[in-house]
Amino acid sequence: MRYPIKKILSNSKTVAMVGLSANPEHDSQLVAAYLSRHGYTVIPINPNASEIMGWKSYASLRDLPEPPDVVDVFRRAEAVPAIADDAITVGAKALWMQLGIVNTAAANHARAAGLMVVMNHCMKREHERIWGTAHTQPPSIHK
Repeated sequence: MRYPIKKILSNSKTVAMVGLSANPEHDSQLVAAYLSRHGYTVIPINPNASEIMGWKSYASLRDLPEPPDVVDVFRRAEAVPAIADDAITVGAKALWMQLGIVNTAAANHARAAGLMVVMNHCMKREHERIWGTAHTQPPSIHK
């Protein structure tokens, strides 16, 4: 499966958002708020903030106390190889590059290490497409 979007959204609970902005007008905050409302734990990764949206922010993925399910990237494509390396190192299950972000070499590297990879898709939009906006959580999170 080249783009395991539904599998990632269904089987993930924690999303480390690399590049989550402290600016409430940025798209990353809209995505983070949406994911949080729909049952995901959002972990900000931003070296320039200690807290974003009321959540503790970490300087890098390597600073996390435990591995996230998904590393969601809101950074330029040229930053993705280092982020992919960190995602592999910390034991993430998936690397997700947001809409407009494509780095094939980093994607191939992450896949070779066993991560599921999505490029050039928005997690919020994909969740809405699959489950609609009224659905509070992906089906696998319902217990």
